[in-house]
Amino acid sequence: MAKLTHFENGKPKMVDVSGKQPTVRVARAEATVRLTDEAVAALRQGGVGKGDPLVVAQIAGIQAAKKTSELIPLCHPLPLSKVDVQLAFDPEEGLVRILAEAKTRAETGVEMEALTAASVAALTVYDMLKAASKGLEIENVRLLFKSGGKSGTWERQG
Repeated sequence: MAKLTHFENGKPKMVDVSGKQPTVRVARAEATVRLTDEAVAALRQGGVGKGDPLVVAQIAGIQAAKKTSELIPLCHPLPLSKVDVQLAFDPEEGLVRILAEAKTRAETGVEMEALTAASVAALTVYDMLKAASKGLEIENVRLLFKSGGKSGTWERQG
């Protein structure tokens, strides 16, 4: 069983990464927002009066990645060198697909930044479209890929 590094003697701790070598680290995460028919119609018309929901969600995701250490208690603040959030609207499937990527050169990884970006972008889609329907569902928030550091590269299969 893997050792949980954020605990010592049963108490939470911030991991000391000062002895690690900085490496280039990249992480990609995704989220999906399942839309109702009303929300699909609102998106097709360009939103619900607050602006383009996908553009606002893209900016929110980027901003969230930069604030991850303020939201997740034991995350290290990281000097992000790249955050990219892409949203794709699929009206036939009734979905908004979100892909977030974060990159840094640091002593610890950027998985939480990518996951936070995807999550907050999905929450923003919900916020922007909730006037059309409260029945939206956020699904499949998950890590797709990470590289860098001692553990190397990991990629989700399937």
